[in-house]
Amino acid sequence: MKKIIMFLMAFCLMMPVVNAQNSKALSKALKKEYKTKMKEFKKGGWKLYGSTRSLDVVLLTHYEKLNKDGEEAYEIMGTCSQFKSKNVGHQTCVTNAANLYAQQAGRKVKGRIVSDLAGNADDVAAEFDHFYAAYESLVEKEINGELQESFSVIKENKDGTFEMQTFFIINESAATRARIRAYENALKESEAAQKYAQKVSDFVREGFEPKSEN
Repeated sequence: MKKIIMFLMAFCLMMPVVNAQNSKALSKALKKEYKTKMKEFKKGGWKLYGSTRSLDVVLLTHYEKLNKDGEEAYEIMGTCSQFKSKNVGHQTCVTNAANLYAQQAGRKVKGRIVSDLAGNADDVAAEFDHFYAAYESLVEKEINGELQESFSVIKENKDGTFEMQTFFIINESAATRARIRAYENALKESEAAQKYAQKVSDFVREGFEPKSEN
C-alpha cells in the first residue's frame, strides 16, 4: 500500500513537469510552423487581403485559435485564380472551401458505406448514387454557415489577374451538426439510405479532418 501511495505522489509531482515540457514542445512546433508559412507567403508574393492588420498578426491569431480549440478545430482553405474582381474572387474562395468540404465529407461516407455495408461493393455504390449526390449538395449548403473565416491572402499575376487563398477554421461539433442536417434531408432521396439509416447516420457522425488543396 505504501508503495502505491509513493508511486501516486511521485506521479503527481511529475505531471507539472511533463505538462510544461509538452507546452514548450508545442510552442516550439507552432513557432516553426508560423515561420515556415510566413516564408511561403513572402516567397510566393502573397499579401493580406481585406484587413488593416499585418499578415504576421492574423497568421499568429489563426494558429492561436486552432491551438485553443485543440482537436475540435481544424483548418480548411478555399482557393481561386484567374479573376479580376477581388470581391468576386473572394466569394469564389468561400464557395470553393464549402464545396471542398462537401466533396471530402461525401467521399468519406461513401467509402464507409461501400466497405462496411455490403457484399457487392458495386451494387451498393449504385444503390446509393442519389444519396451521395444529395448529401454532398446539402453538406455544401449547411457547412457554409459554419465556416469561420480567418484571413485571406492575394497575389497579382503578370497578366493582371489575381489568385487568392482564404483560410477558415471549422469547429468539429458545428460541422457534425451540419452533416447531420444534410444527412436527414438527403435521406428522403434514397430508399437505400433509409434501409441502412442507423448505420449511415453513424458514418455521417464520424469526425474527419478535411484536407486543404493548393
